[in-house]
Amino acid sequence: MATRPQIGIFGRRNAGKSSLINVLSGQNVAIVSDIPGTTTDPVRKIIEIPALGPIVLIDTAGMDDTGLLGEKKVLRSRQVIAQVNLAILIFTGNFLGEYEKNLMEDFRLQEVPFLLLHNMSDKVPLDPEIEEEITRGYGADIIDFSCKDPHNSEQLIALISKNLGPSPFRTQPMLEGLVRENDQVVLVCSTDSEAPEGRLILPQVQVIREILDRRAISVVLQVTQLASWFNKIKTGERERPVLVITDSQLFGSVEQHIPQEQPLTGFSILLSRTKGDFGVCLEGTKTIDRLRDGDHILLLESCSHHSTCDDIGRVKLPGLLKRYTGKELLFEMISGLDVPANPLNHYALVIQCGGCMITHRQVLARIREALKAGVPVSNYGMAIAYTRGIFDRATRPLLF
Repeated sequence: MATRPQIGIFGRRNAGKSSLINVLSGQNVAIVSDIPGTTTDPVRKIIEIPALGPIVLIDTAGMDDTGLLGEKKVLRSRQVIAQVNLAILIFTGNFLGEYEKNLMEDFRLQEVPFLLLHNMSDKVPLDPEIEEEITRGYGADIIDFSCKDPHNSEQLIALISKNLGPSPFRTQPMLEGLVRENDQVVLVCSTDSEAPEGRLILPQVQVIREILDRRAISVVLQVTQLASWFNKIKTGERERPVLVITDSQLFGSVEQHIPQEQPLTGFSILLSRTKGDFGVCLEGTKTIDRLRDGDHILLLESCSHHSTCDDIGRVKLPGLLKRYTGKELLFEMISGLDVPANPLNHYALVIQCGGCMITHRQVLARIREALKAGVPVSNYGMAIAYTRGIFDRATRPLLF
């Protein structure tokens, strides 16, 4: 799902959000009912649309829901805004009220492209004055549509494609400028309790795939095999690799087995080039030296895997930070795409995981909110490298 564009469907209750998802998917994947408030939590549907490919449609609860439960539904729906590449705002009866206008302002503030869909055009066609207000006042595209009679679906698909942009599937390559055709890259992968049995973890798979795409050569080793592999370089039996990439937790042991002049970095650090903001994390990591007793650290983990006794985010990284700083630090972990209960300025540092399971936009949205609050941001790999004393070495290959 990480490489698929996310499209959020927003609007009031019974505006036709679920019906639109059924129209776009060509099947009844979302429950449709005349009862207001049928959709509760945001519901994600992975579908493939001709000319767009695989995308994720997010069906949200009505923004006009009321009551204590309704307010929680609305809050969850608003949180989706930061996660999407495109928002579709549905309204009916030519009525643009407070809810719609507030949503459009939120889209603007969070820099989310959006378009409007006037639904139920079979009953009430779009008023040209409303169309003019939208196109001139908000600079947004608008389409008159009927989910019951979707005769202009191709026009809608064209507008979605236009507003998603030319390359919604692509992110900046992790190895751009680092690896060329026929170069050798050594990947040092752990096989601990966090590595699924019989499989590699996603960042390792993503790097291997990019090496293949660049027509380069990947050599996958465990840390215990490094010394003998590099000894054969000394005897001329092998060429020196252009780069060694390792799991962050192996930085200390990997460094001991390779020459000092050998370029070295980590999977998570590479992900900060393609999923986050490398420069922001680079500077934010240096603030670790300024942490004090009682500081709160927020760890943002974007997947929701089952935690283990040696979990990186919940156990290893907090332990490394405490030992390195010698301070009594307090940690909070947020998994998935949930938001923290405390205001972000409550924290002295935010540390984001590599983000292999989510989109570039979703990572940047989290970083942006922390920076707005004046909180420095780091990355799992960079923070681990810093506490291991090899931060400069692990980031140097990416500084060009």
